[in-house]
Parts: sequence; C-alpha cells; structure tokens
Amino acid sequence: MRKGDFVFTSESVSEGHPDKVCDRISDAVVDSFLAADPYSRVACETLVTTNRIVIAGEVRGPRSLVDKSGQVKKEKIESIARQATKAIGYEQKGFHWKKAKVSIYLHGQSADIARGVDAAGNKDEGAGDQGIMFGYASNETPELMPAPIQYAHNILRLLSEARHSGKEKRLGPDAKSQVTLQYVDGKPVRATAIVVSTQHSDKVDQDEVREIVRPYVRKVLPDGWMCDEEHLYVNPTGRFVIGGPDGDAGLTGRKIIVDTYGGAAPHGGGAFSGKDPTKVDRSAAYAARYLAKNVVAAGLAERCTIQLAYAIGVSHPLSVYVDTQGTGQVDEDKLSKVLQELVNLSPRGIREHLKLNRPIYLRTSAYGHFGRTPEADGGFSWEKTDLVKDLKSAFA
Repeated sequence: MRKGDFVFTSESVSEGHPDKVCDRISDAVVDSFLAADPYSRVACETLVTTNRIVIAGEVRGPRSLVDKSGQVKKEKIESIARQATKAIGYEQKGFHWKKAKVSIYLHGQSADIARGVDAAGNKDEGAGDQGIMFGYASNETPELMPAPIQYAHNILRLLSEARHSGKEKRLGPDAKSQVTLQYVDGKPVRATAIVVSTQHSDKVDQDEVREIVRPYVRKVLPDGWMCDEEHLYVNPTGRFVIGGPDGDAGLTGRKIIVDTYGGAAPHGGGAFSGKDPTKVDRSAAYAARYLAKNVVAAGLAERCTIQLAYAIGVSHPLSVYVDTQGTGQVDEDKLSKVLQELVNLSPRGIREHLKLNRPIYLRTSAYGHFGRTPEADGGFSWEKTDLVKDLKSAFA
C-alpha cells in the first residue's frame, strides 16, 4: 500500500462459496492424512458443481487411508468429503452433502517428485516445488493485516456464526463481501462502499435481507467508519436463492487473493489448500507472513513485504527479499540476514519451527489464512509474534 490519499477495495467469500467448499474438502483430506501420519504427502484438488464432488491428486500416507498397493481407500475419502460439506450446511436440492455424487481420482505420489523432496544420505529435504512466496504485514489493524480484507472477512464470519447458531436461519451458506476504504496519507479513515451478497431463503425479500445484514457490517467497522446508506449494497442483483455449487462450479485454490492480503501485497501465484506442508506454496507463504508480522510487531517498520524463492528439490531459499516500503527503521539488507539467522527457512526448518505437521488446515480454508489468532493446538502458529524480543535485541 502506498502513502497518500486513495481508496482501496478487498473482497472475501464465505465457507459456502463454491471455491471455498472445494478448499474445505481438500484441507479436510490433508488433515485426515496428517492426523494418521504427520509425514504424509498430499496434493489434493477438488471440483464441485450441482450435486457432484470430484477429488483428484496424489498422496502418500498411512494404511488407514492407503492400502498396501498404494491405492487410496475411496470410501474413507468420500466420507471426509461428505462430512466437510455437511459442516458448511449444504442440504439443498441442488447440492446436498448426503446426495451428491462423489468421484475420487487420488493416486500415489510421483516417484520423481518424491525423489526431489525426500531427504536421503547427505541431502536434506528439498522444496516440493519451485516458486516464489510473499508475506506481508501492516499496522493498519490489531491483527497487523490490511484493513479492507480484514473487515471483509469479519463481516462474513459474523454472518456465518449467526447462521450456524440458528439466529439467522433465513441466510444460506454462500456469501461474498467487499469493503472499500478511503485512505488519507496512507492510513484508512472510513468506508466509502460496502457490498454484501448473501444466499437467502425464498421466503424473504431484498429489503429484509438488507435489514439482516446491516447490523453485522456496523459491528465490524470502527465507530464512525460506516458508509452512507446509498453505498451499502446488499444483494445488488435483487435475489440470491440459488447459490453454492448449484449456482456456480467451484475449484480448489481459486481464491488466493482472498486467502492472503486482499490485493494489498504481491502474490506468487501458488494456492494453499489441499497441500501438505512440504509444499512451499503453503509453508513458505506462512513463514513469510510470520517474519513480516514479527518485523511490524517489533516496531521495525509500519509495513513489511517479504519474498522467498525456492527451487524443487533444493532445501534452502534462493533469495530472501525484504521491503519495508519506506517505513522501515532499520537497514533492509541487515534485516534479511537477521531473519534468516532467527528462522531456518528450509522446508524442514519451517515445518519444525512452526510445527506444521499437524491436522490444522481445515480451519484455514475460509476467512483467510492470515490475521487469525494462534490456537492452543498449534493452529495459525505463523501468527505468533515470538520473534519480537530477538528482533529488537538485534537492532538495539
């Protein structure tokens, strides 16, 4: 985000959005493998459409999920997919957790990929793929996230909680939000427009949906930030009864900007969901966020972008780039070196430091992978700020 005066918009989508249904199923598969064997390998993609779920990819894992010949136990995967869909709340004619047809095309991991990733002899474990990953943090919010994406997530999360609790029974699982904020001298000061589209019962009209949604928007925004009524857009098409996979097909990994920083920072292009933590698309993006967040939390910069680059089969990053966007209090080259001294940025080093070989991923599949609260079982470990003391000491 630049300094100066401007408006900026970010969007979020709910757990019932077709793409997020796919992310949830794929991450449920990852969690099931890691729960049985922390060193499982999973690359799982899901497609959903009207009453159909298709799961494909490659895996290597425990006998509870893969038989001796390497064949996936399809009935187990089908059960995982149905339960993930049920938890979202899909019991609609066009997409029902119990009635949808589930097709599974998971197979054993490529031997060539395994050779590059596995540790052997003097060779450390390598990256599961080449690629560049970005992490970002900003002091715009207490979560050290860009404000537009954080508020967009929070609006949908509150609506989801109200739906699941039974308070808002008239709402359906599928929803999207969009938050436009005005910035003055690089700082957000108010909302200029809010868009919320939410699936609803055919027994309510647009005005009723608007009255349902408005209090949740007001609750999320800081006092005095609410846009005027003219620029609060709720279901602007006028009707949103048919939703979810019955209304539009979904795929794993299509919401990478929603998953990260809402467009406020660069993105390397790799999706997260459905991948075990040997895949640096996931683990290195988490590490980059972890480092950037600690830099901002330590007061070394107001904003921080970190890029990590990897080659398949190579253990250490090819580059570690730090950009504090003119807000830094310390030399960026030295900061890069200090961060690499504090955290081993090899795939193994990241997994061990952040303890990623655990079934903690289903919960990341909606409302962002970042800006969340670290959890007691290790979920969202990359949101901890436990490097602050060491960073301050290094630049005392």
